[in-house]
Amino acid sequence: MRTLIVSDLHLGSLTRTDVLRRRELREPLLGELEDVDRVVLLGDVLELRHGPVRDALACSREFFEELGAAMAGGEIVITAGNHDHALVEPWLIARGQELEPPPLGPEQLLEPSVASPALERIAEWCAPAKVTVAYPGVWVRDDVYATHGHYLDCHLTIPTLERLTMGAMERILGRPPSSLRSAADYESICAPMFAWRDAVARDERTGAALNGIATVTAWRALRGETPAGAASQDGTGARTAYRERIHGHARRLRTRALVGVFPLAVAALNRAGLGPLRSDISGQELRRAGLEAMGEVADRLGVGQSYVVFGHTHRTGPLAGDAEREWRPPGGARLLNAGSWVYVSVFVSEAPAENPYWPGGCVVVDDDGPPQVRRLLQGFTRAQIAPPRRRRPGGSSSRPEPAPG
Repeated sequence: MRTLIVSDLHLGSLTRTDVLRRRELREPLLGELEDVDRVVLLGDVLELRHGPVRDALACSREFFEELGAAMAGGEIVITAGNHDHALVEPWLIARGQELEPPPLGPEQLLEPSVASPALERIAEWCAPAKVTVAYPGVWVRDDVYATHGHYLDCHLTIPTLERLTMGAMERILGRPPSSLRSAADYESICAPMFAWRDAVARDERTGAALNGIATVTAWRALRGETPAGAASQDGTGARTAYRERIHGHARRLRTRALVGVFPLAVAALNRAGLGPLRSDISGQELRRAGLEAMGEVADRLGVGQSYVVFGHTHRTGPLAGDAEREWRPPGGARLLNAGSWVYVSVFVSEAPAENPYWPGGCVVVDDDGPPQVRRLLQGFTRAQIAPPRRRRPGGSSSRPEPAPG
């Protein structure tokens, strides 16, 4: 049996950075399914932090119908991540309402109708393919375990919003990361924070602080980057050019202030007990910290001697040039990351072959042999995968987008 694993589709993104909403970018993935018996959609399949479930479903129906047609006679396994935890939340609530439920292990297999109405609807669209729901992960093979990877935020040393909310919940519940030993332990920390965010987005579209746009803006500033379109000169006259110069000067001042205060803020968060956190957000540190945290999760879930496929960080790998030791944590796991299918300009360079955040990653698992990382959108240019620019009043344009994870 051949299994293809893809993660972080974020279908229905308000910022239109979900590349699979476009037919020409779906074709390489659908074409890859010719010899595939099972597809695993490894969490963050829908973007449910930008607005109501109904909006994400409406944007994703065409994809699911085409996927189901391509997988006729095969199986589609869907699991949830942090951005679409609401897909399994109804089942998680119901499982303990009448009787004490069995322990929440690394794999629970469910019928879509048992998990949530949204997954039941998705299963209908995917017919004639069979749809199974797995949470928090699925055993693809006796020695290959796949999970979204959102539990790693409990161990991450990068001060993301997700990590800070997990740290706050750990403090409130008196559950330090060292005490987490099972999927149930991780859910006790993560689920309350996910439920709060899901509730905010249930009926209305969310703002920049929750949908990730503010995070990307801050990361651009810390890296000294200018947002796309910020210095646009569109021929509208000297007054527009003057405004751009004034705004540009103000941005530079804000950037200097943010860069200067960031290490102090991280130190304060550590003193408050929300760490350990580091102020290094370089590409190397993002990779190292994510892999270290995922290795910790694999070890604590008891799957650490297997191949462990995850997503969440959007960083495909291992790739040529990656240090093998980083992908083989002390617990014994052999880590692979399926990458993502979203375009985030702050992480995407002009050269797809050299960029680990380039969308279009997947992992192929056969009956034997090591799982293989593949990249299906390497033949496209940055301009071809970028979402259309949105015009602002005054003539400038922008591409707002959410942060990875």
